[in-house]
Amino acid sequence: MNNDSGTESLWRDRSFWGLTVTQFLGAFNDNLYKQMLLLLFVAVPVAGEVGKDGGPVTIDRQPWALLCFSLPFILFSGYAGYLSDRFSKRSVIVLSKVAEIGVMLLGLLGFILVSRFGTTTPVFVLLCVVIGLMGTQSAFFGPGKYGSLPELLPARHLPIANGMVLMSTFVAIILGAALAGILFGRFEQHLWLPGLVCVVIAVAGTASSLAIRSMPPSSPHLKFNYEMLGVPRDIRLLLRQDRPLRQALMVSTIFWLTAALVQPAVNALGERQLNVGKELTSWLVAIISLGIAGGSLLAGFLGRGERRGLVQKGGAIGMFVALGLMCLPGGAQGQLLGYAGSMAVLVALGGFTGMFAVPLQVFLQSRPPDGLKGRMIATQNLLNWIGIFVSNGIYEAARRMFEIFQWPDSAMFAVCAVLVIPLMLAYRSADKPDLATDALPG
Repeated sequence: MNNDSGTESLWRDRSFWGLTVTQFLGAFNDNLYKQMLLLLFVAVPVAGEVGKDGGPVTIDRQPWALLCFSLPFILFSGYAGYLSDRFSKRSVIVLSKVAEIGVMLLGLLGFILVSRFGTTTPVFVLLCVVIGLMGTQSAFFGPGKYGSLPELLPARHLPIANGMVLMSTFVAIILGAALAGILFGRFEQHLWLPGLVCVVIAVAGTASSLAIRSMPPSSPHLKFNYEMLGVPRDIRLLLRQDRPLRQALMVSTIFWLTAALVQPAVNALGERQLNVGKELTSWLVAIISLGIAGGSLLAGFLGRGERRGLVQKGGAIGMFVALGLMCLPGGAQGQLLGYAGSMAVLVALGGFTGMFAVPLQVFLQSRPPDGLKGRMIATQNLLNWIGIFVSNGIYEAARRMFEIFQWPDSAMFAVCAVLVIPLMLAYRSADKPDLATDALPG
């Protein structure tokens, strides 16, 4: 539980660092494997079809991978929230990391088959199953991870702790996405080697999770019922009574729906429009996370008290401007910024994203009562991933529209910019700020 009188410094807290390292390694592994799959799926050959140039006809299958990754969050987030409140969050974290080892072993098998047979239909299906299991493991890990911070740390440490966790997460995304491009380019015919690296990282993440101290269950007598697979009744009641919390969830869902469109948009921009290859395309994806890491840390230090609303507002406006710049037409490849300009703007996009996300996450953690925090985070995960799931349909519909009107892939950033508009407008600062209610979304 929250312990405002805690004397141990955050920087000396073994559990905090154990959780941070565990999250870092998990995010690194997820993004290393997922980005390799997205690079593999960005141009999947269509069996039996030959293009005008004599080469195979290819199709962008990234939405399939992202759909399979997001669906488990919709199916299992509610039950994961129940487990994180009913049992010790440490136990849920450790067991989910053990499961990651098994998932990565299956992923290793998938890459062995790719190296031997190529991306045939059975291999494609197996890889989709693997990324679905990755999503399942992450769905169970999430409520324990974010729900444990308010139980492990004094309330005054939550802003900087969230900033540190988000910063380390996105540093992991930088390294994972960048390394994916390097490994894919150098071991495309032997993808089992990167797959083996993923197994080793999963083992290391499991070991680091053991450093988290034991936490008693927040609701040890909580009984399971089937409504917990969705949004449980006590959470629905809380949301009906708490308008700011309800609005924060809506803003969070729109935010993650928009964010989910950016990675495949960047992959398509680099691989198909700018034609810079897989390694340089992965650097475009990674550079966003560099900005998010910096923006998250900045928001952790600055986003306290009355300033939290200003930080969040600035983040939303900055995201809109950066996405607008990314879709400007011009240049040799139909995008004004080109590769170098896109790198600079994507760093800024990431920075503004971190500034927006940290205050929102702190609010969603600290607002609910202790006995509902795990289920509240699970509800947030559920709604966020419904948004991410919907983003796959938006991406596919937009891609087909672009083909009809012969618009460039960079037009996807215009779609993202439109979706950010509600984030700029749909929140207000509280009249009487306090720990949980300053800078309320909505």
